[in-house]
Amino acid sequence: MIVSENTLKWVMRFYPPLLFQRIWVRKFYAGFRGADIKIAKSILNKNYNGSIFGGTIYAATDPFYALLFDQLLQRKGYKVRVWLKSASIQYIKPGRKSLYFSIHITDEMIADAIYHLDGPGKFVKAYPMEIKNSEGEVCATVMNEVYIRNLHQGEKGQVAY
Repeated sequence: MIVSENTLKWVMRFYPPLLFQRIWVRKFYAGFRGADIKIAKSILNKNYNGSIFGGTIYAATDPFYALLFDQLLQRKGYKVRVWLKSASIQYIKPGRKSLYFSIHITDEMIADAIYHLDGPGKFVKAYPMEIKNSEGEVCATVMNEVYIRNLHQGEKGQVAY
C-alpha cells in the first residue's frame, strides 16, 4: 500500500512493537529517501545495568530499510515483496541515554535494486547502520540484509498499482 511519509510516520509511532519499546520515528524524508529514529530510554526498555536493552536496539533497526525500499519501488511501479532477510549487531557501548540513528537511500542503491529486479527478479544486499547517543558516540553498529522480490518478474514494462 502506498501511503504518505506523514501517515507512515504516525502508523509506525503507534505500532505496538515499537511503541512499547519506546522506538519513535522522528521523520521519514521526502520521497521515502530516509528516516530518523529515536530510541528513548525508559522503564519499559531498561535492562538490569540501567542501559537500553539490546533487544530494543536490535528491534529498532528491523523494519526501516524494508519499508523505505517498499515505498520507493511501489512509486516506481513495481509490485515487490520486501523483508529483512538477516541482521547482525555489534554492541560497542551501553546506551545509557536515548539513542538515535538515520537511514538514507541513495540513487545508487535504488538503481542497484532495480537492475536486479529487472534481471534475475530478486535483490539481496546488506546495509550498515550506526546507533549513536546524543553526544554522537557510536553505541552499536548493525548490518541489515534486505531481500526484495519482483512479483511480476518477466513481464514487459512496469506494473503500476
